[in-house]
Amino acid sequence: MPNTIAKGLTAIAAIGALALGGSALAGAASQSATTRGSTSAAQGYGQPPSGSAPDPSKGGHVGRNGQRETLLTGDTAAKVKAAALAKVPGATVERVETDADHGSPYEAHLRRSDGTELEVLVDKSFTVTAVNTMGQR
Repeated sequence: MPNTIAKGLTAIAAIGALALGGSALAGAASQSATTRGSTSAAQGYGQPPSGSAPDPSKGGHVGRNGQRETLLTGDTAAKVKAAALAKVPGATVERVETDADHGSPYEAHLRRSDGTELEVLVDKSFTVTAVNTMGQR
């Protein structure tokens, strides 16, 4: 009889430990998703906070695949800017960089006069392949 009670108490303790561990994991996952979502919504996906210039030594954000986007310079930057502005005339180019999220080699971040933020994807031939409104995926 005491052996049966000991086995029962051990089973109850194991179930309690599993429930507590599962609850902790669910809470951590929920907090991470909430934090990530609110940061993306507040700043715009992959955007630096409003009013701040990107730091050229750090490049852009780190994509879901772990790759860091890097700011473009020189002839490549000029060609990406030109392609983006040809597709979205009148917008202001905020930055041009490599793309870590969509499989495109380059992207340009633009802002229209109404404040709409756009991400323009550009292929290796400097042809625009997509225009995404930031915050809408």
